[in-house]
Amino acid sequence: MYKLLAVCPMGLESIVAKEVQELGYETTVENGKIFFEGDETAIVKCNLWLRTADRVKIVVGEFTATTFDNLFEQTKALPWEAIIAEDGNFPVQGKSVKSVLYSVPDCQAIVKKAIVERLKVAYQTRGWLSEIGAKYPIEVSILKDKALLTIDTSGSGLNKRGYRLAQGEAPIKETLAASLIKLANWTGDTPLIDPFCGSGTIAIEACLIAQNIAPGFNRDFVSESWDIMPNDLYNQMRDEADQAADYDREVEVLASDIDPDMVEIAKRNADEVGLGDIIKFSVKDVNTLTVEANRAIALIGNPPYGERIGDREEVEEMYKYIGTLMKQHAQLSTYILTSNKEFEYLVDKKATKRRKLFNGYIECTYYQYWGEKTPKKS
Repeated sequence: MYKLLAVCPMGLESIVAKEVQELGYETTVENGKIFFEGDETAIVKCNLWLRTADRVKIVVGEFTATTFDNLFEQTKALPWEAIIAEDGNFPVQGKSVKSVLYSVPDCQAIVKKAIVERLKVAYQTRGWLSEIGAKYPIEVSILKDKALLTIDTSGSGLNKRGYRLAQGEAPIKETLAASLIKLANWTGDTPLIDPFCGSGTIAIEACLIAQNIAPGFNRDFVSESWDIMPNDLYNQMRDEADQAADYDREVEVLASDIDPDMVEIAKRNADEVGLGDIIKFSVKDVNTLTVEANRAIALIGNPPYGERIGDREEVEEMYKYIGTLMKQHAQLSTYILTSNKEFEYLVDKKATKRRKLFNGYIECTYYQYWGEKTPKKS
């Protein structure tokens, strides 16, 4: 069993923890970190299925380090050979926050040297380690003098789903898009509209959720080539994920954008993941958007924030129109991510719930307005 770590941006811990729990693992949560225990199957399952986490890592060790000697000896004492093969390639990255050992390049060099020493003894190697084999990306993270040493099992971040062929200027990360849908509790039972679709990320992630398609199904992971991984485990679990998908489920997802070029990009991305026939794309100005009456509908969007001076008036008009739509349609549930502090004032309605989230480095609020429930037929 390994101590595992799912990493996520601040504000999404509860969403990621819930996902890990749904996969069958007990969690403990710290800022941006969800810890749990699991074997090789857990590593594969989490890489394939986690929609909202950034990476899955193995925790090799945690300890307090206030001197370089301290860092070296405690790193060397860890059982690196239990994971890294004799010819393994193990680059070391680092970060240090509010710690005595503040020089990141020095910390990286010391950790690298300590692991080399440990592996040379473990594998009875003289001279240099070849490092020509599989890659084991290591991170030394020191926060308030507490060192956390991890090996990344994902490789490129889990937001890289393998379907984004092209994108616009400021695309929303796939993991954040999936989080917005999860926070809206949308599961595919009602229609979903994204009137600011850009390269189509929210609409695509919504379909993956509704049809229970594993987000990591169409990509590779760095740990696939590790010796500790049972042969064919990844392929076997990809097959199981394929069986679990509900490709025939009918889903109503409407995605539009004012920019025809972006809509073309979104269509290509949706085709790449096999959802081109399901998502209904159109070129549309949000101010002309109409919503069906007397029906529960979700509107989830990441609109322009109006941070550039010239865009402000246009963006404010857009927000006011969303407010008009909400007044006209009591059953419309609206979920908008924006950094604009005036949003509630502009839509003239207080949000049911608000949540602070980061879109990249931009601090945003996710405004959630719950529509009225459809009356049950007696």
